[in-house]
Amino acid sequence: MPTKAVTDASFQADVLDSDKPVLVDFWADWCGPCKMIGPALEEISDELADQVTIAKMDIMANTQVPGEIGVKSIPLMVLFKDGKPVAQKLGAAPKNQLKGWLEGEL
Repeated sequence: MPTKAVTDASFQADVLDSDKPVLVDFWADWCGPCKMIGPALEEISDELADQVTIAKMDIMANTQVPGEIGVKSIPLMVLFKDGKPVAQKLGAAPKNQLKGWLEGEL
């Protein structure tokens, strides 16, 4: 399953009200490390589709939720379970590290 784009308007329904964990990747188009991890997150989204939804939020187009959560640096990945943030990872990493971290948190 490809990653899902979420917005300030859809965040409640897509992330907080989700019946399975959601990993939100806060990113921006000008962010080189964000672009580096994009393909890895797409692959992980396919591989772990039955366990987690991977969503992407462009912080330039959506400022409300990143502001409320306190996003100060990107890429920032925040894992939500039952509507609450339970883990986060800041910065780019190779796919195997991202996947290993995520599996450990699920």
